Amino acid sequence: MIFFICLTLLFLDFTGTLHNYLSWMAKIQFLPAVLALNVGVIVLLALLTFVFGRLYCSVICPLGVMQDIFGWLGRKAKRNRYTFSKEKKVLRYSVLVLFIAAIIGGVASFVALLAPYSSYGRIVTNLFSPVYVAINNLQAYFAERAGSYTFYHKDVWINGIGTFIVSAVTFVVVAVLAYRNGRTYCNTICPVGTILSFFARFSLFKPVIDTSKCVNCTACGKNCKAACIDMKNHKIDYSRCVVCGDCLEKCHSGAISYKMTWGKKTCAEKCALKSDDKEGLAKDNHSKSVEVDRSRRRYFALAGTLAVAGAVKAQDKVVDGGLAIIEDKQIPERQTEIVPPGAVSIKNLTQHCTGCQLCISKCPNDVLRPSGDIMTLMQPRSSYERGFCRPECTVCSDVCPAGAIRKITKEEKSSIQIGHAVWDGGLCLPMVEGVHCGNCARHCPAGAITLVNVDPDDPESPKFPVVDENRCIGCGECEYVCPVRPLSAIYVEGHEVHKTI
Repeated sequence: MIFFICLTLLFLDFTGTLHNYLSWMAKIQFLPAVLALNVGVIVLLALLTFVFGRLYCSVICPLGVMQDIFGWLGRKAKRNRYTFSKEKKVLRYSVLVLFIAAIIGGVASFVALLAPYSSYGRIVTNLFSPVYVAINNLQAYFAERAGSYTFYHKDVWINGIGTFIVSAVTFVVVAVLAYRNGRTYCNTICPVGTILSFFARFSLFKPVIDTSKCVNCTACGKNCKAACIDMKNHKIDYSRCVVCGDCLEKCHSGAISYKMTWGKKTCAEKCALKSDDKEGLAKDNHSKSVEVDRSRRRYFALAGTLAVAGAVKAQDKVVDGGLAIIEDKQIPERQTEIVPPGAVSIKNLTQHCTGCQLCISKCPNDVLRPSGDIMTLMQPRSSYERGFCRPECTVCSDVCPAGAIRKITKEEKSSIQIGHAVWDGGLCLPMVEGVHCGNCARHCPAGAITLVNVDPDDPESPKFPVVDENRCIGCGECEYVCPVRPLSAIYVEGHEVHKTI
């Protein structure tokens, strides 16, 4: 529950504080670690599974814990609801092969659909976050009237209808499967679970059935959320066991214990096995195992206290004094999409991004939103109709767990060119209405925009902007502050490969 709650809060928090303490939880997720080539985390998770079994699936993976919650609700509705089922090898390995092929082939949308951590991230960002923000706004409403500004108002909006639909369908499917049959998704579809099952088969610690104590009540099998206990043959499919410990709780005769299954015999004893009668040794070993009754599961827990200071009131984005209705801006048709600084290139982002939406949920300026393209579905793209990419902000690169957006400093970001501004004279106010503006030049942080008189012979004539593409970093501030609606008279075209200027 510590992992589940903290990871959920990591996606929900919009104050920009929790990622300083909790972003490491995202970086130890299996698939992001693989895509980021984080060898240390990969080896750690492999060793954890090799020693304790699929502990990752029960403790670290948030989608696994969410399934346990719905499975618990299902057991409240009907006790002893589970039954043993054979492993669906064809389905499991087919999905795994397709998943690996999609990673190699760069079909990011398919990878994002199946990755468990990413699926949960999208569920929180698109389904839970609007509710969370609405509750925050309600608190801000009453707090303000009480003279407190501990809470501040945050816009509630859906950043992508396609991603919202995918998230809703994923949530319903996983929830229904878990409510009815426990860890069905983990053991038939999830590619991460299939990969870890290769190590779990040979784990050092396992739940073991002692047939001399078993009374064949089948309580363990009926409460096994992984449907992996075959009581007819007194066997457990360790490749699917998620080490939840439910079977240990339900066994009233103490016939199941979680214990070490390797290294019980010395070298001399192993040599003696070759010469002694096998049947006699089997009985002797069985009697020894009866004497060993260790305590059930042992889990590592992380404990800590997170103190989050009250956030200051957000910058007011109303530019008309509240006296006029401003038409919402529309996204221009860009020839090349814009990806965040640190992504290096569109290709690098596509190859490494899992579509978890963590960068989108943490963006303090509402610049990032999920791609709607079928090949890069749910991956982040920059757009400036709700804000601009501040040169001093590096949040997205700080939180990305998969290496899709590499960590950069504030100094580096100020010199990374992700695109360049393009001026549309057919929409610009000085050209269309003959009035003075210059908003884009005044706000350009890179000094890349120069104002030139419409009439060179009249220094008092309105001025139009000229963009120096060699200095422009593509932050989008000019596009955001342009007063023209619904399409800005100046907008940013992305670069497929970023460069330093």
